[in-house]
Amino acid sequence: MPALPFSQVPFSQVPSEALPRLPAPSRVIGLLDPRVPLALKRRAVEPLLNRTFAEPLAEGEFDALDGRRVTLEVEDLGVRLTLTLDNERFALTSEPGEATIRGGWREFLCLATRREDPDAMFFQRRLMIEGDTELGLTVKNLLDGREEGLSEGRLGAVLRQLDALTARR
Repeated sequence: MPALPFSQVPFSQVPSEALPRLPAPSRVIGLLDPRVPLALKRRAVEPLLNRTFAEPLAEGEFDALDGRRVTLEVEDLGVRLTLTLDNERFALTSEPGEATIRGGWREFLCLATRREDPDAMFFQRRLMIEGDTELGLTVKNLLDGREEGLSEGRLGAVLRQLDALTARR
């Protein structure tokens, strides 16, 4: 009996090794991020950050960042976001950051969820601050000062989903 052409074999009978491999989610994110318009990123990121930090923003805890710009660069995902504080609200901007906090996705996740000591991650150079070091340290200290980290609420759910997604490599 002659072999059927691949396109005529029922999908359930195709060996998994013969199926095309999808790119890792981190690669897809890295390819898409630079192409996503800033306006769309703003609609996704700003409400999430402003809800998560509503109380400390209202209490003035982030006032030191007013008009300043900090870039968060997640190297392994190829994602770069520059944040500023405008009228007591976080906003994404296309302007370059005065300070850049750079590291891998896992390091940012550990920083956000307080899984590891942020100072240790900086001393081990798993997270790095470039540019205005004082501004970068201010951001690190503000995040570190949050007792529950960012693992609560809607942002926490998003972080957990992204963690699961990027684990599938």
